[in-house]
Amino acid sequence: MNGGGGREDDQHLPGVSSASGSAAGAVGGRATPEMKRSAVRSLIKRYFHQLQSGCGNANCSNANCASSGKVAPMTPNEVAARALQLFSQDAQLCEAETSSPQDVDMLSPNDSSSSSSGSSTSTITSASTTTTTSRQSQSTPAAVVVPVSSPYLAQSVPPLDIAGAEHSSGDSEPCTPTLAPVHSLDANSLIALYEECRAADSYDRICHAIGVVFSSVDRLGKSFIRSAEPAASSSLQELLANSSGALNKEQLRTLEGEHDKDEDSTQQVDEESESAANATASAEVEEEDDDVYSSQCSDTLVDLPGLRRVQRLLFGCQIRAITEKLTSSVIQLSDWVIYMRTDWENVIHCLVICFDLATNTKNSVVDMDYLDRVLPKLCHAASAMPVPAQARLARIWAAHCSDQLHSLIAACQQQITLQVLLDEESMRENESIISVTKVLKIVFYANILASELERPSCRVPLEDRTEAATASGSAVVEDDLFAYNSLLEPHMPKFAEDQFEKELQVSSIDCRKPLIPLEEFYNEALSENIQMHHDYLSYKTLAMESEIGSGHANYFSFMLYAFILTPSTKVDALYYDSRMRMYSERYSSLHSILNNMGQVGQEDTPRPDLKLTVRRDQLINDALIGLEMVAMSNPKDLKKQLVVEFVGEQGIDEGGVSKEFFQLIVEEIFNPAFGMFIQQEETNNMWFNATPFENGAQFTLIGIIIGLAIYNNVTLAVNFPMVVYRKLIGYRGTFADLSDWSPTLYKNLKSMLDYQGQDMEEVFEQTFKISYSDVFGDVVEHELVPNGQDVLVGQHNKELFVNLYSDFLLNTNIEQQFNAFRKGFEMVTDESPLKLLFRPEEIEMLVCGSREFDFVELENSTVYEGGYTEKSQYIQDFWSIVHAMPSEDKHKLLEFTTGSARVPVGGLKCLRLLITRHGPDSDRLPTSHTCFNVLLLPEYSSREKLEERLMKAINYSKGFGML
Repeated sequence: MNGGGGREDDQHLPGVSSASGSAAGAVGGRATPEMKRSAVRSLIKRYFHQLQSGCGNANCSNANCASSGKVAPMTPNEVAARALQLFSQDAQLCEAETSSPQDVDMLSPNDSSSSSSGSSTSTITSASTTTTTSRQSQSTPAAVVVPVSSPYLAQSVPPLDIAGAEHSSGDSEPCTPTLAPVHSLDANSLIALYEECRAADSYDRICHAIGVVFSSVDRLGKSFIRSAEPAASSSLQELLANSSGALNKEQLRTLEGEHDKDEDSTQQVDEESESAANATASAEVEEEDDDVYSSQCSDTLVDLPGLRRVQRLLFGCQIRAITEKLTSSVIQLSDWVIYMRTDWENVIHCLVICFDLATNTKNSVVDMDYLDRVLPKLCHAASAMPVPAQARLARIWAAHCSDQLHSLIAACQQQITLQVLLDEESMRENESIISVTKVLKIVFYANILASELERPSCRVPLEDRTEAATASGSAVVEDDLFAYNSLLEPHMPKFAEDQFEKELQVSSIDCRKPLIPLEEFYNEALSENIQMHHDYLSYKTLAMESEIGSGHANYFSFMLYAFILTPSTKVDALYYDSRMRMYSERYSSLHSILNNMGQVGQEDTPRPDLKLTVRRDQLINDALIGLEMVAMSNPKDLKKQLVVEFVGEQGIDEGGVSKEFFQLIVEEIFNPAFGMFIQQEETNNMWFNATPFENGAQFTLIGIIIGLAIYNNVTLAVNFPMVVYRKLIGYRGTFADLSDWSPTLYKNLKSMLDYQGQDMEEVFEQTFKISYSDVFGDVVEHELVPNGQDVLVGQHNKELFVNLYSDFLLNTNIEQQFNAFRKGFEMVTDESPLKLLFRPEEIEMLVCGSREFDFVELENSTVYEGGYTEKSQYIQDFWSIVHAMPSEDKHKLLEFTTGSARVPVGGLKCLRLLITRHGPDSDRLPTSHTCFNVLLLPEYSSREKLEERLMKAINYSKGFGML
């Protein structure tokens, strides 16, 4: 999947290089596709014959040869699957002592006799010869597609017909003469079979039944079928009795309850014809997928209660042979699914069974052995399914297996962590990690579907946003000073669009309270060892190949599976993206400067950075005017590295000056006296002023400042309610958002919704006319509907009232201001993977920093220089002083040493503080390099002097100078 590169024609085919070397040499040293196909078929047949009939050498020691006596009895289908495994492993092949046309008869491997009442012929073409073989005409075996081990082989190797044991005629010799053939299993029959085997003190029969059923998609697909409803039982039994293999689309619709189809559309096709059609038309499966899964059905035929009874029995009986047979059979089935293109509805049925067995465990040794061996294979099989099939699996898990989702998450996380510890250097090439991550995505969406969703979705459709932007823009066209056209959709490369979200028509943002907290999908081990700069390069490679239309199957990026990454790791990804864009803009500017050097009329050359020169007493005016000039002339310059210079100060901006600039300007902008925002007394959150003193362009500039803070990796002291971050990524505010916007109002409206009395009009006396206070304290009235003052709120319209009220407060009333604010924000972040990586609550953390304020973590992450060590008594005194400080002083210390009082995403453990010795005892105050988080601390003579000097330094620290 994500292995090496190279063209499809040049992929290495296991076992082919040696066998077809001479043939390849005949064509300039390179095998043609036709020669490769012939060689592959020839090798598979040789492995099949070796397992079925042996090489004829009585002294053979090859464990994979029947002549050695080490090959267990297998059905022809099992032999075919085993032959393919040996082929993919490039296993040893014996040299046959004799060769005849009958030796390679794969059409009827159990019918070696030449006598038959009637015969038909079939042709098998190998690499160099054509052999005609005979078989009995009394029974026509079903066609089975032999799986192959690479995408090239899946398309190039024609299907080989292998007789299934269940299709053998009465006079055909069975593969295992002493054991009856098994076509399917259910809970009751399997439990009864176990009891019979226990009474006989021999478990061969149950092992045989498990091996035959659990290794076959067709047989397991017809097993553990739950009982139908009484009204539909007859039709269900008829379908199951007549179905020899995969159910067709009309049968599936019937089983799902669509009984309005014509009788002609549900008639069964001939058993033999359908089996042959399923094998020979495998190339058409993908074209039919959309039709099969278009119903978005969450129903399943699996008898989950019965299956779990079987699971408890099999894993609790402590019979090693049973669990070993179950494990090996499920592994074989998973390999079959991976390498063959088959009926995905049957595969989904099998995966529901096998995953439920794997996750419904009791942490016993037997359970964990099965889980460790089977889960990676199952994940590999599930990840190979098309998106519609994966979406259907997610719906089934959400509807029927929600109680097992937590166990499945824990099992997948355990597998990923184990693989990370074993292979830290090549996680993006580790197929086990990749496949389990893809299955975790299925579980992620199953968890969302199993939760309470906000319906209809609060996402604003593109056409509605276009109309809103047009209407808003026409009202303030005279104030729109910028040439930038705001993106109406979050910038997302085509390859990065979430096909799962489209298929399921659901988003994690539609889920207010997930069944399982989304934080449980974070994998700490993966996030800590991921080497995000390498993963970002894979992401950019995928983006580049998507733009030029080339394939990208050989690359994998965890940025496309951001749910598994911790917020601090996502910040690293955003940091690399910002730095890459900064360097790109810098090189472009330098190239332009060099090209224009010496030319007349080129005095106004572009700068390689975005420089703002501001005065402390005119900070707002200088900053907004400077940004306005840049945004009007060339908005792309906003993506250059920000460099701030305070007039009259010597500080050089290596990051620390910018941090103070953002801190100061945020304090000014969000000051209620400035009139742009108002502070809500109940929550202390800042909200847009519906009647501002300034025009829309000022809100655009404020949006630019917020975007620049994210772009330059600076946290801000901004207290927005969560609805602001939801609206920034394209969602409307709804009633649920009032819970943190105004808890009291939310509580009152909730009580109105919960009231069930018929005297609601008399109790609440509420009309569709509302009132609120503006920034000046004046009461403003607004009618939610025409003549709203005459419309009373009752049981029939209370939900409409609540929705209109919420929409007015959170959307309509501040639409002009917010659209301008979002426009400025996206001028900086439109090409960033911000919306790909972060959910709204994570964007809030990105802007405002973490709420965890643990100075013990800061102490543990601090490093020392100049003679100080963590064991120095002087350093121990320093930390004892710090830990005894009140919270306000700790914030000041943090601001003094780092330039910001905010905690970075991930907590203080992610902040690397350096304390270095700054000379012997003196009266100098401690100083800092905020650009590099360095504290210069003289070695004072006493603990008391250290505390006095430190407190004075953090309380009188404004401005920058040169040391």
